[in-house]
Amino acid sequence: MAKKKKMDPLEGEALILKVKELGNLSKEEKARACGYFTVTKNGVERVNMMKFLNALIDAEGIELDSKANGNGRGGRSASYRISVQSNGNLLIGSAYTKQMGLQPGDEFEITLGRKHIHLKQLDALEETAEAS
Repeated sequence: MAKKKKMDPLEGEALILKVKELGNLSKEEKARACGYFTVTKNGVERVNMMKFLNALIDAEGIELDSKANGNGRGGRSASYRISVQSNGNLLIGSAYTKQMGLQPGDEFEITLGRKHIHLKQLDALEETAEAS
């Protein structure tokens, strides 16, 4: 077997896509192909399955630690990733608005960058202008 060149382990969406691409391989082969291995001083390759599986769990957005969100119910935690929906909309979930302490009716000014969206809360801007 040819020695593989050590690469940085894949994470996030890149890890998920690579695992899907590798289809029928064993989980050890998938872990190795995604960069989750080390080479010992003696040149022996060791697959780090625990790091691979933990990275895969994180990439899928699965929360294993029990962090109650205050109301006693479970739920999805913020992954800080969203996708454009089939209708072209971007939906920012309640996990983010709760974390920011936003309330229904809060308004924002949207500024578009090349590959980013910046939101400025209007209430904060108006209060600053009135205080001057």
